Amino acid sequence: MSALDQGFVNHSIELNGVATIVFGHPLSNSLPGKILQKLAETITELGQNDDVKVIVLSSSGEKVFCAGASFDELISIKDLETGKVFFSGFAKVINACRKAPKFIIGRVHGKAVGGGVGIASSVDYCFATQNADIKLSELAVGIGPFVVGPAVERKIGLSAMSELAINATEWRNADWAKKKGLYTDVFDSEIDMDEEINKLTGRLAASNPEAMAMLKKVFWQGTEHWDELLTERAGMSGKLVLSDFTVNAINSFKKK
Repeated sequence: MSALDQGFVNHSIELNGVATIVFGHPLSNSLPGKILQKLAETITELGQNDDVKVIVLSSSGEKVFCAGASFDELISIKDLETGKVFFSGFAKVINACRKAPKFIIGRVHGKAVGGGVGIASSVDYCFATQNADIKLSELAVGIGPFVVGPAVERKIGLSAMSELAINATEWRNADWAKKKGLYTDVFDSEIDMDEEINKLTGRLAASNPEAMAMLKKVFWQGTEHWDELLTERAGMSGKLVLSDFTVNAINSFKKK
């Protein structure tokens, strides 16, 4: 089975209405197009499910929350339309989080790179461990964080997002991410983090669904144009991924 056919998105719903989504891929939870599509669909479906009161978004494994785009898929892209479709996968996930009328709680247990930072930025309330360093590595492989940029900027501001985008090879630790507003709280262990997630989701599950849906709209006010914006940004990345510079950079990065 090729790397592009691997990976999964699973979900469960507890009796109290807390839904948990878990995505995973053997290559550091990188995200091929099929997994991005399934993740967006799952978020949308749970958002529309009346039995669901709140959603927890998490990933599998131990060290990495999400390594971002699948390099195997990136180097297989040979035309602009295919590139645009691939990067639109991240746009779909971000917009699914944005439109879901339920609060989405992020559980970031390890490092987040590129699109992984975008996903962490797209939830409504994000918990992390001390291992959850972040990096926007796109420029280092000849692209740029065009699709995830609006979500990251909305969360941590243009200055901090620019810092990440420009210094694309340097990690920022979880405490830096908390100070900038990406993470709400940072914990020494996953056990401690999960205890707080359970406390918060339990309270939210007992809260007024209508009030939470209205609050969600307020929090995301001003992003109504993101369907068009992120599609446009996907085209920008889709064009760049075809360049010799980017192809060579990705191949060099894969050999490390």
